[in-house]
Amino acid sequence: MSDTRSLPVPDGLAGERVDAALARLLGLSRTRAAELAADGAVRVDGREVGKSDRLAAGAWLEVDLTPAAPPPAAVVPEPVPGMRIVHDDDDLVVVDKPVGVAAHPSPGWTGPTVVGALAAAGYRISTSGAAERQGVVHRLDANTTGLMVVAKSEHAYTVLKRAFKERTVEKVYHALVQGHPAPTTGTIDAPIGRHPSSDWKFAVVADGKPSVTHYEVLEMLPGASLVEVHLETGRTHQIRVHMAALRHALVGDLTYGADPSLAARLGVQRQWLHAVRLGFEHPGTGQWLELESDYPQDLVVGLERLRAAYA
Repeated sequence: MSDTRSLPVPDGLAGERVDAALARLLGLSRTRAAELAADGAVRVDGREVGKSDRLAAGAWLEVDLTPAAPPPAAVVPEPVPGMRIVHDDDDLVVVDKPVGVAAHPSPGWTGPTVVGALAAAGYRISTSGAAERQGVVHRLDANTTGLMVVAKSEHAYTVLKRAFKERTVEKVYHALVQGHPAPTTGTIDAPIGRHPSSDWKFAVVADGKPSVTHYEVLEMLPGASLVEVHLETGRTHQIRVHMAALRHALVGDLTYGADPSLAARLGVQRQWLHAVRLGFEHPGTGQWLELESDYPQDLVVGLERLRAAYA
């Protein structure tokens, strides 16, 4: 969506440099104003101007504030130690994703990806998805482990995308949360959107996207609970945001308010969250396909240390 500001140069800014004038007029930083001028986004009387050009009173100033789309990140074939293939056929592949692996390349991410690991292993993905997200129909956070399906054929990509959108996929997670949720079984129906003050976080906000999380406490532990979570929707950071909103942040999830001392005692260095079960109608056979994953070692250690507190 275009965001262009057009206005006459006020008398009080006559003779000012472009970057200084934009900073005062639009509340931008001088650095941001200079970047806009360098990108050709600032025009005076229809002519592009540089950051150090001077303005004349009454001249017509146009500034295009539309964010530039970041260039797509390239897929780098890179083996990922510990990433298991739990199902593979002509239509799709299901992986058990380890910690520290993103679903696909994105601006700012320099670590390994599921897409890159599959490319390194010789998998051919033929879908209409964006080049850097070939076959990806849902994602797990880089530090969330567990099951993730990737479509290999165009037919599977179309069917699975629709299944996730229509909420017919069974997505089950186990999370270790701080405290003891009450009631022990419940549904969190609260919209999620960008955090109002932190670009990299999400939050429950009035104008967010509809988001529904079902939870059930499996085990009460000292100061924490092992919880099974069923997702209806698939918003970014959904479980982390919803549990934090209940004041039961995931153990180790310092981004969303977890207690760092508890995480340190348990040796948990990321959010305690694992995608344990994934079920869906196979796009080729029509049969229900359901797969399960065991907890990885780092989560097992943290859980056992907590259980040992009872001993």
